[in-house]
Amino acid sequence: MPRDHLQSADRSASAAAADRSRPDAGRPAADGAEAPFLELLARGAAAEAYEQPVLLARAEGRPAERVAALERAKLLALRVRSEIEGRRRREAELSALFETAHDLAGLRDLDAVLRAIVQRARSLLGTDVAYLSLNDPERGDTYMRVTEGSVAARFQQLRLGMGEGLGGLVAQTARPYVTDDYFRDDRFQHTHSIDSGVRDEGLVAILGVPLTLGDHVIGVLFAADRRSRVFEREQIALLGSFAALAAAAIDTANLLAETREALSGLERANEIIQDRSAVIERASDVHDRLAELVLRGGGVHDVAAAVSQVLDGTVEFTEAPAAPARALESSRAEGHAVRHGDDWIAAVAAGDELLGALVLRGHPGLDPVDQRTLERAAMVTSLLLLARRSAAEAEQRVRGELLDDLLDARDRDPRLLRDRATRLRADLDATHAVLAARLEGGTADADQEADARRRLWAAASHLAATRHGLAAARDGGTVLLLPLTPGDTATGLARRTARELGTAVHEPVTVGASAPVGRLLARPDTVASAYAEARRCLDTLRLLGRAGDGSAAENFGFLGLLLAGERDIAGFVDRTIGGVVAYDERRGTELLRTLDAYFACGMSPARTKDELHVHVNTVAQRLDRVGRLLGDDWQSPERALEIQLALRLHRLSGVTQPPPGQH
Repeated sequence: MPRDHLQSADRSASAAAADRSRPDAGRPAADGAEAPFLELLARGAAAEAYEQPVLLARAEGRPAERVAALERAKLLALRVRSEIEGRRRREAELSALFETAHDLAGLRDLDAVLRAIVQRARSLLGTDVAYLSLNDPERGDTYMRVTEGSVAARFQQLRLGMGEGLGGLVAQTARPYVTDDYFRDDRFQHTHSIDSGVRDEGLVAILGVPLTLGDHVIGVLFAADRRSRVFEREQIALLGSFAALAAAAIDTANLLAETREALSGLERANEIIQDRSAVIERASDVHDRLAELVLRGGGVHDVAAAVSQVLDGTVEFTEAPAAPARALESSRAEGHAVRHGDDWIAAVAAGDELLGALVLRGHPGLDPVDQRTLERAAMVTSLLLLARRSAAEAEQRVRGELLDDLLDARDRDPRLLRDRATRLRADLDATHAVLAARLEGGTADADQEADARRRLWAAASHLAATRHGLAAARDGGTVLLLPLTPGDTATGLARRTARELGTAVHEPVTVGASAPVGRLLARPDTVASAYAEARRCLDTLRLLGRAGDGSAAENFGFLGLLLAGERDIAGFVDRTIGGVVAYDERRGTELLRTLDAYFACGMSPARTKDELHVHVNTVAQRLDRVGRLLGDDWQSPERALEIQLALRLHRLSGVTQPPPGQH
C-alpha cells in the first residue's frame, strides 16, 4: 500500500480512537467527519486514500450515521480534489498559449516580431512548415519574409502576384483559404515558379490566413504540412485569431520604427515620438497585465475585470446573442471597437465565428489608446476561449484513439498502451466496466441525427474525462471505459451513466454494461469481448422496452447467463441463493435441502415435511428464514424460476447436497 494511504489509515485510526474516548462516542454523530478528508486534501493524497476513513469506520463497527457522514464528506472532498486538479490542468494548458501573447507584448524589433509570429504559428498548429509573406505596395505583389521549417532555397525566395497561388489569393481577397492537396486544387492560379517552389519544399496541405489592419491586408500567415491533412474549422479560426494579434504586433513594431525614424528629424518629431512611445508603453503594460493574469489561471471574466481597472470603467464579457447585433457585426467586420450609445462594443471573434463581445459600459468618450486596449483585450479573450476549446477537444480525441486501440488492435505493445493511459490519468490495471450507449430519440433528418450523435460523444467524452476513463464513437453510438469504485456494480454504473448522458443531450440514452473486468492488458481481446457483452445488454434492454435505462448482465437474472461473455455461473448462483448457502455453512442448517425439497414437492409444505420427515412447523420456520434471506418475493414465478435454476446449478457445480428424503 502506498505510504500516503498508510498515513491516511493511521491518522483515521487515531481519529477513531479519539472518538471512542469521548463520552458521546457511542451516539451517532457527523461531528468531525470532514477532518480526515481535509488532511488528505492538504497532503494532496491519491484518490484511493479517501476510502480509508470510511473503511476503517466500518471495520470498527461505527454507527451507520457516522459512516454515512464520512461517505458524504468523502464525496465532497473528492469533488474538491477533482476541481483542484482541473484548475491545475487548465493553468498548464493556458500557460503555453499565452506565453506567446506575453512575448509579443515585450518585442520591439520588427524582425524579432516576425520570427516569433512564424515560430508560434507552427507550434500552435503542429505543422511541418510555417511562413509569413508581406505585401509590397510598390511592386503590387507579396513576397516571402520569414520561414520556419523550410529547407528549399527557391521556396524561401518566392514572390507571389496578387491572385497567384494560394497565398496570392488570400492577399487579394483578404479571406482565409485552405487546401488539403495543393497541386490538385484549381481554385487559385498555378504558376510555374510558385509550383516549383512548393514542389521543392514538398508541401501538400496549406492553410493561409490574412494579416489585416482594419480593411487592409498587410500579408499572409501560412501553416503547411508535407502530407495530406484536413485543417479543422477550430484550427483555421485559431490561426486567424493569432494572425489578428500578429498584425497588431506588426503594427506596433512599425509604429515604433516610424517613431525612431522621425526622431532623427525635426524637434517637433521628438514630441510625436514621446507621445507614441507613451501609447506603446501603455499598450505593452496592458498586454503584460493580461498575459500575467491568464498565466495565473484567470478566465474570461477576469480579463474583463483587469481591463475595467485600466480603462477606469465597467467592462463585461457578453455572449454573442445578448450583445447588440448591429454593433457586434460592425465591430467584427471593421476589426475595431465601435460606439453604441454610451457604450463601446469590441467583437470577440475567431475568423468568421462570433464568440461574444467585450462591452465597455457608460464611457462615451474613448481616446484611441483606450480603444486599442479594448480591442486587444477582445483578441486575448478570443484566444483564451479557443485555447480552452482546442485543449478540451484534443484531450477527447486522444482518449478516443486510446480506446479504439484497446478495442481493435491485437498487436499493440501493452507498455505503450499503459504509458498513454497514464498520461491521461487512466489506470488500466484497475477494475473497469465497458459501456455501450445509444440515443433513442431517432429522427429522419440525417443532419439532425449526426448532430445528436456528436452531442452524445461530447457528453460521453466529458464524463469519461471527469471519471478518469475513456470514450469513443462506435457503431452509431458511443462506447465508454469507466473505472468501478469499491462497492459499485456494473448495473449501478450503467444506470447512472444513462441518466447523466440523457440529461446532457436532452434525449433518452440506453446504456448496456459488461461485467467488471480487470487487468485490461492481460489479453488482447479483453476490452473487445467486454464491449460485445455490453452491446448484447444494450440490445436486450431495447428489446425488453427499457429504452433510456441502463443495466448489465447481472441484472437480467438467468437471462444474464446468456448475455455474459464468460457465462458467470458461480456469480449467478451467488447472487440468487448465496445468502442461503452462506447461512447453511455458518449455522450447519439445512435450508438449501429444505428449499430443494419444497420445489420438488410442488411448493407444498405438507408434502415437503413428509419428504424431509420433519414436522410441518419445522418446514414453515425454515421457509420463513429463507424468505428473510432471499426477500419477500422469493416465491413469485420469476424469482422461483431463478431460484430453482440456481439450486440445480449449485448441485451440478460439485457441491453435493443430500437428496430430499435421505439423512
